[in-house]
Amino acid sequence: MAAIYSLYIINKSGGLIYYKDYGSSGRMDTNDSLRVASLWHSMHAISQQLSPVSGCAGIELLQADTFDLHCFQSLTGTKFFVVCEPGTQYMETLLKFVYELYTDYVLKNPFYEMEMPIRCELFDINLTQAVQKDRVAFLGR
Repeated sequence: MAAIYSLYIINKSGGLIYYKDYGSSGRMDTNDSLRVASLWHSMHAISQQLSPVSGCAGIELLQADTFDLHCFQSLTGTKFFVVCEPGTQYMETLLKFVYELYTDYVLKNPFYEMEMPIRCELFDINLTQAVQKDRVAFLGR
């Protein structure tokens, strides 16, 4: 089963509101994760404007030699993206499931303020379960 390296959630303004690193090597510090999120937000926005196809939603998959980056953008503009091993399957399904967790545990939390960093224990617990290797295979139903 392929590995997930990291997961990011970016608000509609391009601010990093959640970051979780699942890799054991090459961990990024906070500044690096902020830079990656900001860079991805900018590339995503530019790709929407430069696309020759009308109604383009931006980059959904970026494939490189050493990683794949899958992105899901909600209707509100919040972006969820995961960095994983090349060829990892079912990442779109996983990102939609992460979005469901976000709506269930973060947005329904009366103490959460929109566009602010996510600090929700139930979200973290359920996200960890969703990203486990056997759970990712289950999501590919």
